[in-house]
Amino acid sequence: MKVSQLQDLLHLKVATGTGGLDREIKEGYCGDLLSDVMANSPQSAVWLTIQSHQNIVAVALLKEMAAIILVNGRLPDDETKAKADEEGIPILLSPLPAFHLAGRLYEAGIGKRVG
Repeated sequence: MKVSQLQDLLHLKVATGTGGLDREIKEGYCGDLLSDVMANSPQSAVWLTIQSHQNIVAVALLKEMAAIILVNGRLPDDETKAKADEEGIPILLSPLPAFHLAGRLYEAGIGKRVG
């Protein structure tokens, strides 16, 4: 599924990084501790977090993530938006908590494995 398809499906607002909306999502990851995300998140994941500072963009680049979703109505600051636009990392916004959004991502087929 592409980021733009997920955005439409879950009615997510695009905060920044529209140049990356055609990225393919293969997995999902929830986490707010950046060191944990760097150690454990898979490539091409959509990352659910409450963190909104510009270090999230650096982590997303390092892990080659498809997109970042800020949960619980969090908003990125101006520096984060500028960095995400520069790097082409979509940041999407949701009023939902990570737990509920993760369930919806799973229902949409993100992260389901056969076998």
